[in-house]
Amino acid sequence: MDPIPASHASSAAPEREAFAPPPAALNLQAMDSPAANDSAPASDEALMLSYGRGDASAFEILYGRHRVRLYRFLLRQLRDGALADEMFQEIWQRVISAREGWRPEALFTTWLFRIAHNRLADHWRAQQHRPPAPADAELRSERVPDPDTPERNLSEFERRRRLQCALDELPTEQREVILLRLEQELTLEEIGEVTGVGRETVKSRLRYAMEKLRKRLDE
Repeated sequence: MDPIPASHASSAAPEREAFAPPPAALNLQAMDSPAANDSAPASDEALMLSYGRGDASAFEILYGRHRVRLYRFLLRQLRDGALADEMFQEIWQRVISAREGWRPEALFTTWLFRIAHNRLADHWRAQQHRPPAPADAELRSERVPDPDTPERNLSEFERRRRLQCALDELPTEQREVILLRLEQELTLEEIGEVTGVGRETVKSRLRYAMEKLRKRLDE
């Protein structure tokens, strides 16, 4: 991972920086890229306020804490590494641009994923549909080196493939709340803030999504 430039501490509008996204496959394999060393006890909100006052090291810690989670979320939604990379860059640029005026009116995580949600919504509106999975997506997955026995790896690959297919069949709103709840571990209230809907709507979307996933995976 390339280090974050110290120039972020400047109060002037920053130049567009390149944020290296963590490596990830286009299936549900776990991302094995570790986050940056994070030994500071400060909360995300305190770090963001400190960054707004010019402490570039506070941004480095925030970026290390959340880069994997954010990139995973984008990749699951977009299923396109290049597009996820581009959106990943844009979202962190928005964080940088907002640093001086940011106030802890919500958790930093909620605010960050709200930016991601809005950016994704803009993308889907422009596309008017979710792009199909790459024609060779399954072939790409099959080329992943086998670290264990063929039988074990085939079983694990099949499980991931079926889960990815089941997620792909969900409506966008249901897939998003599932990923925010199960992968990002946000609360129902936080998901509501991210997606702009009430708690009961979040619960309803989660319930329908889980029912569809269970039915699909039991087939």
